[in-house]
This record gives sequence, C-alpha cells and structure tokens, in this order.
Amino acid sequence: MALHQGTNGDDDSAERSRLSLNPFYGVADPVAGMESAPPTHRLPDGPTPSMTAYQLVHDELMLDGNSRLNLATFVTTWMEPQAGVLMGECRDKNMIDKDEYPRTAELERRCVSMLADLWHAPDPSAAVGCSTTGSSEACMLAGMALKRRWMKRNADRYPASARPNLVMGVNVQVCWEKFCNFWEVEARLVPMEGNRFHLDPKAAVELCDENTIGVVGVLGSTFDGSYEPIAELCAELDALQERTGLDVPVHVDGASGAMVAPFLDEDLVWDFRLPRVSSINTSGHKYGLVYPGVGWALWRSPECLPEELVFRVNYLGGDMPTFALNFSRPGAQVVAQYYTFLRLGRDGYRAVQQTARDVATALARRIGAMDEFRLLTHGDQLPVFAFTTADHITAFDVFDVSRRLRERGWLVPAYSFPANRQDLSVLRVVCRNGFSADLADLLLRDLEQLLPELREQPGPLGKDEAAATAFHH
Repeated sequence: MALHQGTNGDDDSAERSRLSLNPFYGVADPVAGMESAPPTHRLPDGPTPSMTAYQLVHDELMLDGNSRLNLATFVTTWMEPQAGVLMGECRDKNMIDKDEYPRTAELERRCVSMLADLWHAPDPSAAVGCSTTGSSEACMLAGMALKRRWMKRNADRYPASARPNLVMGVNVQVCWEKFCNFWEVEARLVPMEGNRFHLDPKAAVELCDENTIGVVGVLGSTFDGSYEPIAELCAELDALQERTGLDVPVHVDGASGAMVAPFLDEDLVWDFRLPRVSSINTSGHKYGLVYPGVGWALWRSPECLPEELVFRVNYLGGDMPTFALNFSRPGAQVVAQYYTFLRLGRDGYRAVQQTARDVATALARRIGAMDEFRLLTHGDQLPVFAFTTADHITAFDVFDVSRRLRERGWLVPAYSFPANRQDLSVLRVVCRNGFSADLADLLLRDLEQLLPELREQPGPLGKDEAAATAFHH
C-alpha cells in the first residue's frame, strides 16, 4: 500500500463549507454555532465545537464497511461491553511506563505466564516473553533473536563472508518479507506445489545450510487456513542435525492457530513440547479475542533470547527491561487480554473456538455442495476455508463473486496464489467469534441469489491485478 500523501483536493468553497453543516442535525440551536465546516486537508484556523467535530467524523466513517460482515479479516470485531469499559479506563496508560503503572505491567507478566503454560513451555516460570502491537512486531522480534543467536555462533564468518538466511513457505505473512528486507536476511521460500498450499518439511530442509538462522512454521496459513506440519518439520531438522551437525531452530508463527489448536486440537504437537521450537508468536487481537492491536512473543527459555537485545532503561524512576520495536503504546489491549483470559478460561475458549469451527465447516460444506464451486480447504483447522470456481465455470470467476458480494455488504476477498500456483485464484472466508450460523445463512442466501446473474455473463469481467493479492491480515 502506498504511503499517505498530502492532497490539494480539498474544496474550501464557501458554499460547500456552508452546506456541509446541517443546522438541524448538530447543536441544539439551529441558528447558532458554526456557519461552515472546517477544512479537511489542512488545520482549521480555530477550534470546532465538539459535537460538530464528532458528527463530521462520524458521518464520514459510515462509509466504511461493516466490520461484522468483513470475512477477510482475522481481527476481532466484537468484545463484551465490560471489556470496552476496562479498555476505556486504561487508554491513557502508557505500557512502557512500567514503574508508573506496575499493575498493568503485572497483568502483562501474567498473560505471558498463562501463554507459556498453554504452549507447554518446559518451565513456564522461566519462559520469557512480551506483549507487542500485534503478530507482525512479534515476528520481527523473534527473527531478530534468531539472527543474533546465529551471529554469535558464526562470529568468525559474519559479516565478512556469511549472509544469513531464513527458510519459510511462500505462504508466510508479509511481515516475514519485511523482516528479511529490513534486517538483511535472505528469504528462502518453499513454493506451493499441486494441492500443497504451504511449507513442505523435506523441501524446507533442503534449503537449509550453515547460514540458516531458523525455519518458520506457520500454524494457520492466511491463504487457506491450514496448519503446517510443525512436528514433521522438527523431525526433518533433527535428521539434518544427525547427518550434518547443523542445529537449526524453529519459530512457530501461530498468529491465529496458537489460540485455536491448544483448545480444539490438544493432541496436535506443535509447540514447546518440541525441543527444536525456540519461540512462538500469536495475535491476541485475532483468535485471542481482543480488539486490535496486541500480540505476544514467547521464547522457550532465557537462553533463546540473547540478553543484549533486552534494553534496561532507567526511565521515570525505575529500571525497566524492554524488548520491543516501538516505545509508547496504550495498556488497554493488554488489560483486555487478561480480562478475556480470566473471563473465558480454557473451557470458554474451547467453546468459542469450537463454535467458530463448526460454523466454518458447515458453511464450507454447503458451498462445496454447490455446482459452481470447488473447496480447497474445509475450515477444520483454522475456522477458515478457501474455495474457487469449478472447472466448468467460464462465465465468471472468483473476482466477480467477490465484487457482487461486496454490493450486498459482504467483504469476501478474492486473490491469486503465489509460486508455483499463480494459476489458482480463490475466495476465502474467515469465521470469527460473532459470525453466527444465522449470518452464515444470510451469506449463503446472498451467494445463491447472485449466481443466476453471474451465469448470464458472457465471461469474467476481469480483475485489478494490483488488488489480486492475498489478504495478509
């Protein structure tokens, strides 16, 4: 996405400014107060009445999509009112001021401990971790730790002759591409092949060498909702170490699946039970069920997080250890995460995630039964599934379906897959807490109603190549 730039498109004509304010839809007195709206692309000369400013912003935001109907995003779109109250009470607290807000800092430590226990850390009390603004920052921190550990092991070769590399599937979230770019690490990507839409352990190991800082396994691909085989990946790396002596750690990007698998797939071994897994991240604001933005990064033990990466700052009267890419941020989301952990517990999370999976699998089954579509995944791992048009459909494509659903308020992304499956374009549905069976019925009904018109098209209407990419959020 392009960076925001200034614009000269502001229409400051007196008539337009006057008509932007409805005298009977703002302040109580229809003939008092402001006579024209403030400019929108430069600072106003003076203040604006609070109700007027609110109404101007509120009215413009009505043109946004309805977040509850956004089936593209993994991000939480509903929380209980009590969570909202707590977040409002904490929005003025700066998380970085741990000495000033010790109880907020304590809640962060408790969340780390709860996640360490949930993910079977050998000693949850010894595991280290931190909150972040989301999984993207958490991935960056994990990648930094992997690179620094590799640098220390290869101090005689780096940076003179050795260039570090990171092995991962081509389906990884875009933050990993950013990490490799920003921190000068070669990205070695395992392409998709046939009906395999994520990393293949054997292919990943073939890309490893003495300069590999780690391998990223994704528990819940954003492309199709499937889990990557973390245990099989670790077994292949164990065999590599036996053959060559190369000891390559694994980071699990559990942005979504790390808050699903512990409750619904308890027998699936993917976490710190595997000795080769050195770190895990997740998004509290995805299936952690918290509003954006909060993420979590955890390391198996202090040895996995180089001490020199942890800053100890004497700030506002206290010694403050911190590991982050940013500094100031609100404590509200961390408090909301702790509230949700207390509110739901293991059984509550299990019930919420099972409902999301049940809705996903039922909706996938019904769409798969339609003659026009073919399922790629079934929503039985992440509550997410992908589907495409059937081979015999020539009148329309997935981009036409996405465009027509948007006309009815539904945001269902259509995108093309990466190498080596650029030939495949799909629709993807993310089922979150709040996307009920009733909403699924409405989506299916709208899909059925638009199909007759799509069948009458002479052919696909074409797509915007720039927009035909995967949704990574």
